[in-house]
Order: sequence, then structure tokens, then C-alpha cells
Amino acid sequence: MNAYYVYILTNVKRNVMYVGVTSELQNRVAEHADGRGSSFTREYRVNTLVHFEEFQYVDEAISREKEIKGWRRSKKDALVEAANPTWADLLAGDTAKGPSLRSG
Repeated sequence: MNAYYVYILTNVKRNVMYVGVTSELQNRVAEHADGRGSSFTREYRVNTLVHFEEFQYVDEAISREKEIKGWRRSKKDALVEAANPTWADLLAGDTAKGPSLRSG
């Protein structure tokens, strides 16, 4: 079974958000962190994973990505804060969520 992820990245100042979709979450976030992601994330140093959702079908993930991208910033903030009130990096050390997001 394939898994597809809608994810939200932010920068250190949390003044910019990036919403994307991928089937390889850890790899995609690493690409953003290494400057190999989009030009937007490279320019604004957007590489902190603060939210993700998993889907079984790619069309569901793409629909959700488009939905979130259409929201006002306040609604995106509320989405992140509902599950991650401290805006912790979900791929950093002990905050990694779920076995598919842990190294090793």
C-alpha cells in the first residue's frame, strides 16, 4: 500500500508557510532543507515540518493540498496548532511522529 502525505513547512520565524504533497515525506523535507526543494522554500529557508496528513490515494492528497492552500493564514495556523501547539519540528529527534517518520 502506498502512502501520500500533505505537509506544511515553515521557517524559524514562522512568518512563511509552504504546503506540499509527496509520497516520500522524509526525503522531500530533506530536499527542502538541503536547498533542493522549491525556489520558494530555498529563498525563505522553509524547512521545518510542523504538520502532515497521510492518505492512501494520491488524488485525495492532492485535493487536500489544494483545499489547505486556499485557506487564509489564520485557518492554516489553527490546523497546525490543533495537533502541534508548540510548532515543534516533527522530524527532529524525539518529536518524530509515527514509525514511517523515524530514521533507521
